[in-house]
Amino acid sequence: MGLFRRRKQARTADPDRTAHRADLEHLENFVRTRKGVEAYIEPRTTVTETTVILIADDGEWTRRRIDGPDGARRFAYRVSIPVYDVALMGYPQRMRDYNERRKRRPELY
Repeated sequence: MGLFRRRKQARTADPDRTAHRADLEHLENFVRTRKGVEAYIEPRTTVTETTVILIADDGEWTRRRIDGPDGARRFAYRVSIPVYDVALMGYPQRMRDYNERRKRRPELY
């Protein structure tokens, strides 16, 4: 009878959850205006597609959607920055320190 059987539909990328040109421009601007920027690929979740987080030398960071892990690697190669997988490397200590400084003195940021 098959009451509980359902066809699995191929997951297609939702256009509202993938990278837009504005996302890429923001990331490029971040790289141009900060020193020592590194890219960290964050895996897709049930809520968001793959994201990339850029972390500067002082720990300042930004996160935007990207077109999958390969898209993040292509972006990092194009702007000549190192790229890491967050699931393997974790987040750097300088990012946690930056977040802590922001909590203590939000008026400076």
